[in-house]
Amino acid sequence: MKKIIIIEDKFNQRVDKFLSSFAKASADKKEEVFFNENITRGEIIRQIRDDNILVNSKKIKPSYILKENDKIEINFDKKSEKLIPNKDIKFDVIYQDENIVVINKPAGISVHPVKSDITSDHGASPNFTLVNGLLYQFPEIKNVGDDPEIRPGIVHRLDKDTSGIMVVAKNQKTFEELKKKFKNREVEKKYLAIVQGKLENKTGVIEKPLARSSDYKKQIVANKKTRTTIRPAATEYEVIKEFDDYSLVEVSPKTGRTHQIRVHMTSIGHPIAGDKIYKLKNSNKKILANRQMLHAKSIKFILFGKDYSFLAEFPEDFSNVLNFLTRLDNK
Repeated sequence: MKKIIIIEDKFNQRVDKFLSSFAKASADKKEEVFFNENITRGEIIRQIRDDNILVNSKKIKPSYILKENDKIEINFDKKSEKLIPNKDIKFDVIYQDENIVVINKPAGISVHPVKSDITSDHGASPNFTLVNGLLYQFPEIKNVGDDPEIRPGIVHRLDKDTSGIMVVAKNQKTFEELKKKFKNREVEKKYLAIVQGKLENKTGVIEKPLARSSDYKKQIVANKKTRTTIRPAATEYEVIKEFDDYSLVEVSPKTGRTHQIRVHMTSIGHPIAGDKIYKLKNSNKKILANRQMLHAKSIKFILFGKDYSFLAEFPEDFSNVLNFLTRLDNK
């Protein structure tokens, strides 16, 4: 357990905002911090709700306003988190060399644990994520990344129920270079999505800023009343094939926001088939699939002067849905 005494000039603000700022400020000063400086405010909120963060030894809400001389108690420490290599985590390796490994991630598996998985009884097991399997096959990634205790080698992520291509860094130099390229939008990613309905515009760009919902449970299209951090987001799309009441769409995110494609497609009235979170209200659509039909099909980038381009075949459940829709159309 670590305790923080709130200094005089830090009261009259929300506890979750204070902790988020504190972590970043500690990192800037190269000080030891109670959790990783990249921790999100949403994760801090989850830790508060799990009673891992107390004020004056009492449970509080994330909106609690700090008072002078309040004592915050932190009851979790990232240093106690240990990832265990797991040979039972299966994925296809598309390519590897001394710097990178490119994989086809299966749907239904989280890329890495989140701290609430480790410090509470709910959520995915911290030993059954993609990084556990990566550590078993590629132990050299153990100390690679900004937060290798949780996500070694991971430069970008896919949602748990999204399948497809991912590139993982094998060393710190490669990680830093890829991180810079993702930040500068020098990595081209394309997805395939099966969405509800037929799109009026067969090609287009969705430019709508995104933010976390007030309860931090999902992403939303931001508006004037949004109080959480608003970030610009752009998604390009093109209809590839139309079925009776569904469409196969190629999607290219121009920014890398959480759940961006899913939120954007729903925002124009065409949610991704099988998406249980981002769907239209009062929709009577039958469930076409057990997970969102979203697949990361390709990635292109230049690394250390070499061009890379990879494709990931879509999985059986995606093929089954496409075949089902084709058969319906042919009746």
